[in-house]
Amino acid sequence: MNCSALLSLMLMLVQLWPCSPSMQNRSTQNTDQSFTAVRRVKRSWVWEPFFATEEQTSVVPVYVGQLKSDLDNQDDNLEYHLTGEGAGKIFIIDEKGKIFVTEKLDREKKSFYTLRAQAINKSTKLPVEPESEFIIKVRDVNDHEPQFLDGPYMAIVPEMSPEGTSVTRVTATDGDDPSYGNNARLLYSLIQGQPYFSVEPKTGVIRMASQMDRETKDQYLVIIQAKDMVGQAGAFSATATVTINLSDINDNPPKFQQRLYYMNVSEEAPVGTTVGKVFAEDSDIGENAAMNYFIEGDSSDAFDIITNNETQEGIILLKKRVDYESKRRYSIEAKVVNRYIDDRFLEEGPFEDKTIVKINVEDADEPPVFTLDNYVMEIAEGAMSGSLVGVVTARDPDDDDCPVRYSIVHGVHLKRLFSINEHNGTIITTKPLDREIASWHNITVTATETRNPEKISEVNVYIQVLDVNDHAPEFPRYYETFVCENAVSGQLIQSISAVDQDDSAESHRFYFSLAQEATNNSHFIVKDNKDNTAGIFTAKSGFRRQEQFSFYLPILILDNGIPPLTSTNTLTITVCDCDTKVNTFYCRYGAFMYSMGLSTEALVAILACILILLVFFLAIVAIRQQRKKSSFSEKMEEFRENIVRYDDEGGGEEDTEAFDISALRTHTVMRTHKPRKKVTTEIHSLYRQSLQVGPDSAVFRQFISEKLEEANTDPSAPPYDSLQTYAFEGTGSLAGSLSSLGSNMSDADQSYDYLTDWGPQFKQLASMYTSHRSVRD
Repeated sequence: MNCSALLSLMLMLVQLWPCSPSMQNRSTQNTDQSFTAVRRVKRSWVWEPFFATEEQTSVVPVYVGQLKSDLDNQDDNLEYHLTGEGAGKIFIIDEKGKIFVTEKLDREKKSFYTLRAQAINKSTKLPVEPESEFIIKVRDVNDHEPQFLDGPYMAIVPEMSPEGTSVTRVTATDGDDPSYGNNARLLYSLIQGQPYFSVEPKTGVIRMASQMDRETKDQYLVIIQAKDMVGQAGAFSATATVTINLSDINDNPPKFQQRLYYMNVSEEAPVGTTVGKVFAEDSDIGENAAMNYFIEGDSSDAFDIITNNETQEGIILLKKRVDYESKRRYSIEAKVVNRYIDDRFLEEGPFEDKTIVKINVEDADEPPVFTLDNYVMEIAEGAMSGSLVGVVTARDPDDDDCPVRYSIVHGVHLKRLFSINEHNGTIITTKPLDREIASWHNITVTATETRNPEKISEVNVYIQVLDVNDHAPEFPRYYETFVCENAVSGQLIQSISAVDQDDSAESHRFYFSLAQEATNNSHFIVKDNKDNTAGIFTAKSGFRRQEQFSFYLPILILDNGIPPLTSTNTLTITVCDCDTKVNTFYCRYGAFMYSMGLSTEALVAILACILILLVFFLAIVAIRQQRKKSSFSEKMEEFRENIVRYDDEGGGEEDTEAFDISALRTHTVMRTHKPRKKVTTEIHSLYRQSLQVGPDSAVFRQFISEKLEEANTDPSAPPYDSLQTYAFEGTGSLAGSLSSLGSNMSDADQSYDYLTDWGPQFKQLASMYTSHRSVRD
């Protein structure tokens, strides 16, 4: 018998032999058996798990194990039934209790099945013992590859990190059973990334294998492989890609691109002009490359440098104006320093750099330059025209030294007071100056290049007019001085002061005294208070208005000017009839009466007469106004309008017939005053004659004027020379008929056709005379 046959026989014996608990424990330790069946002595069955290997083919049922009851006597009287998960479909059992799997199993989908078995008597179809439960476990095989579910990976690590620095960790997963064999045990290895990186085989942690410089290479691609079954032969594997970027640290100082820069600036350039740019390179990036620029040395007073934070350039600016004629070349030292410094790298050297910048000043045509920023000059007031005030001087700062021309601007009135020599800048007066009118004069002088009039400079000249004592002191106002008749000697009647239009170098000082002509014969004395005031005192007691009504006191005032000036001011003192206290209003009234030569009684009588005359005049005016109103109303009733027909000229009033034409007026015709375009001179002349020969009455003249205006403005009314009014006829008419149509010829001898050419104003008159002639003919 061969070995395989012997082994099969032994397995069969084990299956058929009831197992004790000790044997059960020993059997569970044998993991290579395909199945194990164990039953306890009690009538309930407890079976050890059966094992079925996954991925087994389902073409031919695969034997899993066998169930056997204690009551099975091998007489084929019992049959076994199987229920539970997959019973009858995935797992089947034959009459002998053998279990077979008919489908392909997948442990990753379901790792075990719970089934129940029962022994049935074939004859009675009754169970011979209670139903028992058992489990079939699916045994794992290595049928899954490892997977990197989180890939691809990205990692960042600072450059120059020391060896062994952790970069990142990669993790792979395996779907196989980690508790059975080595199917799910993974091993990591580095396929790409040596010699810069390494990976821990069991954990997948990637570490730095050496120091690396970002400025040399800033990105690395690392490939990690994971194998199951601890890397044994036949194991599955997977790879993952890890992109590792080196982050920057400030390990590089800035460096200027050039050791020497050349720049130019015009002397006309204003302050703040950009002269040029310098640039320092820094291999670092971000804030590690941020830098600041400085200017070293004494050149910082003329130039400045600022940093452009976007481009990291140093911009050199003009700090103050430069002058080609004064200095044509500048040499400055520019320094650049990292803004943020890493102390770990200070031992490698300073993080700064320096360069030299040479700046040439370019010549430009500059305007003239005055020797002073402004000029202050003095001249005494009253100086005659043409007096020298001062001299301004300007020169062309350029090398060619172009001549300049001077002129005065800003104010026509200043040109009337001063003039300047356009060649040498001498300022003189054109008329005498008066300090009391203006003590200072501000003028603006320009200097212009003769060859280039666009180059102009200005300077302010302040001229002070020095005071000359040319005004004598005088009273500040008119003094009204009164003295009572009963005044006593030594009584103060007036305090006086003085003013002077001149400007004193220190302060004004005035001296008061009586004039020489009044010192020997005066009723008053002047007392100088030595404080620019004086008092007027009486020199005697008692004054009489009848003897002398007023006194004229000449007072001499002396100033302290150089030379001193004096003036005599007359103080008028009026004598009043009063007590010790002067009543100013009463004194003024008495002075006025005295000057008129009238007494009080006479003045009262004059005022009474004037009042009576005024009342009488007002009464007359009122009566005349009343009479004028009543007279006009009475005469208006007597005024009539008549049509006068002249049969024979020269007969006076006897040859006229008057007809009242008021009945011919229709109430619907409303006369409106319209301006007449033309009034013949004949009508106006007759109107003037009528005013001369008629009665001298204003009412009459007013009435005639109104009627004349109506006739002129109403084209439907007859002409004015056909209207007459007899309300105020006198004893005859010196002028005869007022008609302008009077003539030695009869109507038959005259032709009135020309009236039709006079316009619409004479239409009615033309029709009347034309029709009258046709009747007579």
